[in-house]
Amino acid sequence: MAIDLSVEVAGIRLRNPLVLVSGTCGYGDEMLSLEGFELGAIGAVVLKGITLKPLAGNPPPRLVETTGGLINSIGLENRGLDDFLSHRLPVLAQFDAPVIAQIAGHRKSEYPRLAEALCTRPELAAIEVNISCPNLERGGLAFGTNPETAAEVIASVGDVAGEKPLIAKLAPAVAELGDVALACLEAGAKAISLINTLPALAIDVETQRPLLGNNTGGLSGPAIKPVALHKVHEVAEAIRAAGRSEAIIGMGGIWTWTDAVEFHLAGATAIGLGTVNFANPLAYQGILDGLTGYIKQGGYESVRSLIGGLQLNTRHAWDS
Repeated sequence: MAIDLSVEVAGIRLRNPLVLVSGTCGYGDEMLSLEGFELGAIGAVVLKGITLKPLAGNPPPRLVETTGGLINSIGLENRGLDDFLSHRLPVLAQFDAPVIAQIAGHRKSEYPRLAEALCTRPELAAIEVNISCPNLERGGLAFGTNPETAAEVIASVGDVAGEKPLIAKLAPAVAELGDVALACLEAGAKAISLINTLPALAIDVETQRPLLGNNTGGLSGPAIKPVALHKVHEVAEAIRAAGRSEAIIGMGGIWTWTDAVEFHLAGATAIGLGTVNFANPLAYQGILDGLTGYIKQGGYESVRSLIGGLQLNTRHAWDS
């Protein structure tokens, strides 16, 4: 029996649900140079975040391993929009998978300027709007910390993005993440991507100083998977309760095919692979094989049959 692994995210058909997430695969061409890697076997790839002007990023050290994860403090280091358009964009035409650009900024006005420059590019299937960045106009709080500011950014991008679908990238450190997600969808986003990294700190006991040059960073990897699953389920339930059906790209510590199945059951349509790409860039192969085997063994018609299939336990009050 042929197994249908295809899914649809923001109106884009993916051959399978696996998505390489932003910041873990550069601009895609780095992955193509790896022996045994086939971009055509991936559902989609999200490029490294792009800002208007070049950014040097945070001071080193920028990465530190911790138990079950990785803390990074890259600081949106990139060469800026002009370099992307001149040197990176032309290479994308050879990719045999949908390519999603991620845009980021510290001021609301930066987002629509980026989107306007990218929305007409046929090499790009969609634009992911990273609203986890610190908003310098509002005291450094991330744009996505409340529904109002999140919706403002998405709406401003939607005004210039034309037909290019928008995906809102959300951070987990929000009390009512479902409300933020719904605000983004109502403002024009066609899908939700979550979770971004968790705020984290690592300390060198010898020097009694932080191990990262920027003091704090974002935790990713298996350590955050339970949090990510909870947030994906929370947002999926909020979308369902609102009578909507937009897709979620779920990510956060996915390492094996069983992790992928868990995220599908929690409500994720697509599965974001991040930190695992550093440990094993070919991990997608085993995840795809395992996911296919699980679907076949379970007698499902497609991977779509798994999405949102979590059966919650019935709650009973303790006898007095």
